[in-house]
Amino acid sequence: MTTILIARHGETDWNVERRWQGWADQPLNDNGRAQAAVLAKQLEGMPFDAVYTSDLKRAHETAEIVAAPHGVPVVTDRDLREIDVGSFSGLTHTEVMERYNGERTDGETREQHSARVLAAVERLARDHAGERILIVTHGGTVRALHDHVVGEPSHPIENCGVLELHFRDDRLALPIE
Repeated sequence: MTTILIARHGETDWNVERRWQGWADQPLNDNGRAQAAVLAKQLEGMPFDAVYTSDLKRAHETAEIVAAPHGVPVVTDRDLREIDVGSFSGLTHTEVMERYNGERTDGETREQHSARVLAAVERLARDHAGERILIVTHGGTVRALHDHVVGEPSHPIENCGVLELHFRDDRLALPIE
């Protein structure tokens, strides 16, 4: 069994402003760096065999902060990115409604995003069979993985929130209680 801790990145200014980020490469703000430091402290006693992250700044910076006490290198993987929200990027929900009248984004579909991240996480789990890995990614990515495992939509995960999954019998699952 492989244990996978999937963490959402720390806060950005666009999170505060409730802007669609998608593939926009926003950095963490001061609060986001503080959140990452708290997460690093929470996970300090939990060893990791590997740390992976999206290649976007907000996730990569969070991963570097969280991985530092472990001395484990951070490896980027583009497939762990947030959903591509296309022309919605940088807009607030209100602006999207005003400009696009609720039409679907010209970026990825939820199904495309889910298939991409699921394949990436399963590949990483197979590469680290029997180990514990940390993946730092994005809110939509965490939700897509949760929804796949549970089979129903989930609420947004807070910045630096963590979802634990296990990979056993060639599939992702929640931990057995």
